Amino acid sequence: MCGVIGIVAKSPVNQLLYDGLLLLQHRGQDAAGIATASGKSFYMHKSMGLVRDVFRTRNMRDLPGTMGIGHCRYPTAGSSSNPAEAQPFYVNSPFGLTLAHNGNLTNAAALKEDMFRQDLRHINTDSDSEVLLNVLAHELEEATSRFRLDAAAIFGAVSRVHQRVRGAYAVVAMIAGYGLLAFRDPYGIRPLCLGRGDFGNGVEYIVASESVALEGLGYELVRDVLPGEAIFIDLDGNLMAQPCAAGASLNPCIFEYVYLARPDSAIDGVSVYAARLKLGEFLAEKLEDIGLTRRIDVVMPIPDSSRPAAMQLAMKLKLDYREGFIKNRYIGRTFIMPGQALRKKTVRQKLNAIGVEFKGKNVLIVDDSIVRGTTSREIVQMAREAGANKVFFASAAPPVRFPNVYGIDMPTRQELIATGRSDLEIAREIGADELIYQDLDALERAVRDLNPRLGGFETSCFSGRYVTGDVTTEYLSGVESQRHHDRDNRSSDDDEPQLGLNLAAA
Repeated sequence: MCGVIGIVAKSPVNQLLYDGLLLLQHRGQDAAGIATASGKSFYMHKSMGLVRDVFRTRNMRDLPGTMGIGHCRYPTAGSSSNPAEAQPFYVNSPFGLTLAHNGNLTNAAALKEDMFRQDLRHINTDSDSEVLLNVLAHELEEATSRFRLDAAAIFGAVSRVHQRVRGAYAVVAMIAGYGLLAFRDPYGIRPLCLGRGDFGNGVEYIVASESVALEGLGYELVRDVLPGEAIFIDLDGNLMAQPCAAGASLNPCIFEYVYLARPDSAIDGVSVYAARLKLGEFLAEKLEDIGLTRRIDVVMPIPDSSRPAAMQLAMKLKLDYREGFIKNRYIGRTFIMPGQALRKKTVRQKLNAIGVEFKGKNVLIVDDSIVRGTTSREIVQMAREAGANKVFFASAAPPVRFPNVYGIDMPTRQELIATGRSDLEIAREIGADELIYQDLDALERAVRDLNPRLGGFETSCFSGRYVTGDVTTEYLSGVESQRHHDRDNRSSDDDEPQLGLNLAAA
């Protein structure tokens, strides 16, 4: 999960891109970058850290131009501590290209080998986004033989990218001297939407991971980019769109609606907030079916993403709703922090319990999902320390039992608390008196009820079904082996002197 944004405007875009990345900051806290274009020249600044820390006034002055792309990074492939893997990426041939990517390629290793042996391109990092950039560059070169580009050649190149690349990808890219290109994988796994604005100087266009970035900058949401579709906006603001993948079908990642996206976004015609309300309704029905409601005194959410579900659940069951946990707004999202020890330490810094709301009560705590169980275990313990009589725990999502390989940091089965355990065993692991999970069919219905045109979803972390059809047991084992290797390397790095870390970060 990362955030991407691209803008073709009539005035300088550097501040727009910065503000847009702030609106997408929840999608990645590891690194951020902006690339702009003025004429045939690119200007870029990127580094590790939050958007507000990466960019200073001097950096913004060095980003001229009326076209640009931006990225905030949440690492899923490659090293989370390597500044070289901050995006956007750049190659100078053909034409000059910059690219930012949200998702994860499942055949990146094979493509990297092809780049070296057949396409004669060298990949400098372990990032699959750099691989994707070089595949696009090669196909553009093949489509034009280095002569002048036109829309037909660009769409033909994207078609070849779709034929070669597997996995999830939502992309914004700039072609020097030509315009902005955006495209989405043939399954539409990761989100991408198109916006339009007219601020007095003519029509401007924006493409971003979530609609909240469009609306926050004053643009109007036009539509979502279709699976397998490419959109090209030239320097004069003319927009062209074309399907570029045969047999494309929309299968959005359902975890976007559960946790990843902001509630004020709409993805593929579905309000994220409305979907989370629906999750609360269906979870309430399950609680009624198992007869747990009469034993609950109060319902409490884990702020913030589970709040809509908890409110709707309490209202449907006519139970008291209370805010029992207060969130420190200056701590990041623990789910997307690298390292189990850091996540565990941060939970107590992030949340604090209000003792009076717990003392002597049977409490139902509602969270959006349970992934590793670290947060859930700490929260249950906090509730008991605050005086709760019984602690029931409800997840608005089904058990996460399988790795996700499409851009969410769930790569090893050993890290997932639900893998190989029953609900009762998981309840014991997190210390809850009872644990209630949402059913997968209810989760799918909650989203589909808001847009009946949605046929399928990417639900691999819950179901073990991978929509791209190329994810094998051997592939998953390889991902897990690489994950363990990266973790060992990070542990070794932690032993380095602080001065060395500072120099490397610089």
